[in-house]
Amino acid sequence: MAREAASPAAADPAAALPPLSVVQMLKKHASERGNEVALRQKRFGIWRPTTYAEYWLRSCHVALGFRALGLEPKGHVGVISENRIEWVLSQMGAGVLGAVTVGVYPTSPSNEVAYVLDHADCTIVVCEDQEQIDKVVEARADLPKVKKIVALEDRGLAGYEPGLVMTFDEVEALGRAEYEKNPGIVDELMRDHRLSDIALLIYTSGSTGKPKGAMLSFRNIRAGANGLLDRYGIGTGWTALSYLPLCHVAEQATTVFAPLYAGSRVDFGESLRTVQEDLREVAPTSFLGVPRIWEKMHSGIRVKMYEARPVQKWLYKTAFDLCEPFADKPRSSWSLAERAKYGLAYVTVFRALKNAIGLTRCRIAFTGAAPISPEVIRFFRTIGVPLVEIYGMTETSGGILGQTPDDVVVGTVGKAMKGTQVQLAEDGEIMARGATIFEGYYKNEEATRQTIVDGWLRTGDVAEMQGGHFKIIDRKKDIMITAGGKNLSPTEIEHAVKTSPFIKECIVFGDRQKYVAALIQIDMETVGKWAEMKGIAFTNYKNLSQAPQVVELVQQAVDKANETLAQVANIRRFEILDKELDHDDGEVTATMKVRRKAIEAKYADAIKRLYA
Repeated sequence: MAREAASPAAADPAAALPPLSVVQMLKKHASERGNEVALRQKRFGIWRPTTYAEYWLRSCHVALGFRALGLEPKGHVGVISENRIEWVLSQMGAGVLGAVTVGVYPTSPSNEVAYVLDHADCTIVVCEDQEQIDKVVEARADLPKVKKIVALEDRGLAGYEPGLVMTFDEVEALGRAEYEKNPGIVDELMRDHRLSDIALLIYTSGSTGKPKGAMLSFRNIRAGANGLLDRYGIGTGWTALSYLPLCHVAEQATTVFAPLYAGSRVDFGESLRTVQEDLREVAPTSFLGVPRIWEKMHSGIRVKMYEARPVQKWLYKTAFDLCEPFADKPRSSWSLAERAKYGLAYVTVFRALKNAIGLTRCRIAFTGAAPISPEVIRFFRTIGVPLVEIYGMTETSGGILGQTPDDVVVGTVGKAMKGTQVQLAEDGEIMARGATIFEGYYKNEEATRQTIVDGWLRTGDVAEMQGGHFKIIDRKKDIMITAGGKNLSPTEIEHAVKTSPFIKECIVFGDRQKYVAALIQIDMETVGKWAEMKGIAFTNYKNLSQAPQVVELVQQAVDKANETLAQVANIRRFEILDKELDHDDGEVTATMKVRRKAIEAKYADAIKRLYA
């Protein structure tokens, strides 16, 4: 059935780690190194530290507070919030109690929030502020199981149904009082904890239907952490900035899974709006960015170069011309001449660029969750950011394939990580098995049976082997077959176009058609700056996108992308969208993945014009 094996199955996929859950690891750290800083939270411009001992004690208080509110072992608590210390305290508190945490994207509209909370059978919902509380209250009639809402911010709480809302501080105080009366109760609650217990319900993005709740056990989490730590050597003394949504498995892996087994520190910034500033202040040793983050950084630097003085442009171009040829080589194999070239480029150009993006101390940087252009990866590796691609999904508890800085094959996602066996089916679909593979979909046995077949997880992604590394082709269901019978990857074409700093989104079509066409969304920020420099007047996205000069700008980006693609994959016609794709309009998911079917239906007339 399978034709390519990449990694042998391990007898114990997480043998290097203690046989403890993340909650038990937190308790262990609190006991053995309680005075060391585990977390920092930025509030009003000040970074406030929390030691391992404080992290554990507060988690115990939250657990007992939840218990006082009626949360039972194996019960479900929802969390709707940006990343902050209370998010992980809620998660660890639920874990102490033997309950399950369910993350909900804070950007989700009320109907999506209601669906997840109801489907997940949540009885308590932790909400960041009044905005999130209102989403739950709006759907109150559809949420009969929700008994209590816990507010992280105490502003604007008057006027709600009496007894429905209380503050997080009040929950902690309830638990603290119980703990002081009976501190042995925590050990009693944790006596029956097993690695097989479900720890998290992570809902998929739902790009092709209703989101499904993937059940991750403590064993899954442990195995996922072990693969990450083994591949990248993350350990004590490392730091990470937590900013991507914690209801996504990738951020869980870098904020909770890996740090609690490695004993490293996690910092929570002030908000999503201050990420760039927080990055510069923290200068983390590891950093995870989804492709859009890296593309935005890349675009930002390139736009600044448009505005730079001639001498700065010359230095920038010279530095890249010097160093790009050996950017993918392991540093250990650099020649003396290559070291000298990089040293000169670093002093004159690259140090300032790394300072600007806050990655001066970064030992390893990750990109994952979606495909990314090799050009973007090569850019960051050239300036000295050790950016590697990793591959995984919610159902694999995070990454199962990953590059290493000293073994990069550009355009691939590397080799299998420790503890997971990965191979390709006859049609190229990636299959995986091991302790990282999830326990199934909550209340959906049919979907579980379709996904795990004969013990193998069918990922739905098609790949090929390249130099012993996995190269992702596309989602199996998205591969296009032209009228001429050629198989094309829309993702490869789209990312060739999105290499341009002026293009935010590209959706290509061509299935059963004579040629490839595309709908394109410009990047309002970068195109807006370009238009200002050119003296082009505009007032909003719509009239900017329709300016003839902007159409020509996009045409140039498409032409440049076409030069890198096979002729059959060239985009022959395109239309610029007159609005930005929006989550609330059902065009993209909470993680900003395009809902292709929704786009095809909504923009059917535009697609017809492209093939008229």
